[in-house]
Amino acid sequence: MCSILTKYISCDAELAKRIGLLFARDSRPSDLFTNTRLTRQNKAKYRLQDFQEMGDRNDRSANVDLLRGTEKYHGGSGDHRRDEKNKYGVSWYKDDKDPGIGKYPTEDENPNENLVQDVSSTAVLTPLDDDLVGEVTDVPDRGNWGGRFDFLMSLLGYSVGLGNVWRFPYLAYSNGGGAFVFPFVLMLFLLGLPLMFLELALGQYAGLGPSVVFGRICPLLHGLGYGMIFISAVVSLYYTCIIAWCILYLVMSFRSELLWERCHPEWARPGCYSYLSADECQATQGSFFFNNTCFDQNQTDLLGLRNITFKKHAPAQDYFEVGVLNMSDGIEHLGMPQWPIVICLAVAWGMTFLALSKGVKSTGKVVYFTALFPYVVLLILFFRGITLPGAKEGILYYITPRFERLGSAKVWSDAAAQIFFALSPAWGGLITLSSYNKFHNNCLKDTMIVGFGNICTSLFAGFVIFAIIGYLSHELNMPIDKVVEEGAGLAFIVYPDVVTRLPISPLWAILFFVMMITLGMGSEFALLETCMTAVQDTMPSLREKKTWVVLCVSILGFLGGLAVTCQGGIFVLQLMDSYVSSWSVFVMAATESCLFGWIYGTERFLQDIEMMIGDMRRWRWFFKLFWQYLSPLTLAFVFIFNIIQYKPIKYDEYYYPAWADGLGWLLALFPLAWIVGSMIWKVRQLDAPNMTVLQKVKFLLKPAPEWGPCHKIPKFDLTDIQGNGQAKNIENPNFSSNDSVTRI
Repeated sequence: MCSILTKYISCDAELAKRIGLLFARDSRPSDLFTNTRLTRQNKAKYRLQDFQEMGDRNDRSANVDLLRGTEKYHGGSGDHRRDEKNKYGVSWYKDDKDPGIGKYPTEDENPNENLVQDVSSTAVLTPLDDDLVGEVTDVPDRGNWGGRFDFLMSLLGYSVGLGNVWRFPYLAYSNGGGAFVFPFVLMLFLLGLPLMFLELALGQYAGLGPSVVFGRICPLLHGLGYGMIFISAVVSLYYTCIIAWCILYLVMSFRSELLWERCHPEWARPGCYSYLSADECQATQGSFFFNNTCFDQNQTDLLGLRNITFKKHAPAQDYFEVGVLNMSDGIEHLGMPQWPIVICLAVAWGMTFLALSKGVKSTGKVVYFTALFPYVVLLILFFRGITLPGAKEGILYYITPRFERLGSAKVWSDAAAQIFFALSPAWGGLITLSSYNKFHNNCLKDTMIVGFGNICTSLFAGFVIFAIIGYLSHELNMPIDKVVEEGAGLAFIVYPDVVTRLPISPLWAILFFVMMITLGMGSEFALLETCMTAVQDTMPSLREKKTWVVLCVSILGFLGGLAVTCQGGIFVLQLMDSYVSSWSVFVMAATESCLFGWIYGTERFLQDIEMMIGDMRRWRWFFKLFWQYLSPLTLAFVFIFNIIQYKPIKYDEYYYPAWADGLGWLLALFPLAWIVGSMIWKVRQLDAPNMTVLQKVKFLLKPAPEWGPCHKIPKFDLTDIQGNGQAKNIENPNFSSNDSVTRI
């Protein structure tokens, strides 16, 4: 037995015999020390003197090799010093009574002194996570993903959303076509991958959502997490309303003839022109279709209709703006809620409640459909689209590079903004989703899969969309640049108009709007989970009442979204979309990058990450360069450029009033004001009368005592002799029979 134990402890046969009884039957010798990372939550008391007291009673001493098994962190040499500035590769924590708590070691201070550290030979110990020796003390149950692919599908559903379908193609077209791919991919490396990995690693390491985790790693920036939650909450309000519109269109698609194929008098405006009705009218010799009326040849000649020029538009436009929205003249005329949309909004929130009410395990199963089904529909639409007349011209227009556009700062700004819309860093959702991961999940691999998968999805969606737009341009005999629209106009006017020109148009409409619903729901689940996790992490007692929390959040979300269902709701939606998810997000992302690059320190955070996924030396300089320099500078450029080119928003030809722009700025600045206000509150609340304001700020920049990994920690009592001198019973949970008590 001593030969086994000497891997970990220098001992003689007497002490080995006593301790060796712990390793009976199918238990593994490494179980005693594997996964015993010490955190402040369980200030464990695996001290060297515990072993020495055992030896003293037997006139023996035990010396614990504190560094054995950490070779994976240090190149396998066994030498724990990478360099003089970075000696210690495993997490260290001190006892509460230590006056140096919260301080990182000086050059000559060994934080490992008197502590038994993690001595496993590898950081990737997922198979052993639930096979720990001793009594496991865990945080109150937050829930976990049912499997790694549950998390990956949820992350993919969150990142691949409506923006990939209705925003990226328009940006690619307007910013140089194929040339836009270069700045887009570059921004993925400058901003997307570094910030996405940072947030995934942060949430997985701490096992907490943004509402709590920033208060632990840097108490002064406690408000940063709540700023992210505010962004997710506001976006979820109007995002669900877009899903409600899709549900309404889906319901209306279950008919033999789509409503927007013809100009119906209850919602058609002057200029409405139905090609289906026009073709039927022109089938009669000499007839002419004008103003939704079929005139015979005599009437046409008498009225001179053939000489009249008029601006015509598709029935899909009138159906959306009048038939569905009953749109008012502007945001100042908000009007009444439209009850068909209100009912569909209730259905959307009902589906969200059912998917989230049982926690992430139920969500993890739903996202397999919401994340993968859109790809099936995109493939179907792609193969159908490339067979349409005019598709070749549309695709060529999409991929033809116009390199002269790369000299415009707007192109680079749009590429950075699209990366934020696509991967959603600084929205809180990435931290929330990863906080339900197992501790040793490879979040770096997940970052690469989702990051590049998102880019490929955006590019592929562009081919699908421009094939369809090329066909529409051919049908209307109009230039492609006059057909292309973005946002709601693309999803609810251009696409519905295109499907009316396809055989079996209701089938294509059903496929398209089911795809839109699944794309929206995948992102909506993560947005709502961010808000609900914030409530439960702030008040852990509510974790046992998950269903009620989801119900309350869903009801509040439904009530908050009623404004978007009104006649002026489209103007409210565009106001929130333009201001909430742009300005403040850039500032919060830059603050987050500086926090880990300079305040907490890249080296410290990479050491924390090594506890989860192992050696990070190959990536050290990459993340250090981006977190400290390139990402913050890029975000500063994007923010400044957006300020310079700022123009009051408008919808088509409608300009928002000044008070509406002011309201938009309030929404944009609220998260930043909350962060600053929480900083002031933290400084004022710090009970340290002898400290100056600057000293308080420096103190609050240090991690709180609660900061540490979320990994399960087993507790042991290795004192083998009871007070009466009798041998003590030790229970080993790895025993496979009822004889699970050993006397030593």
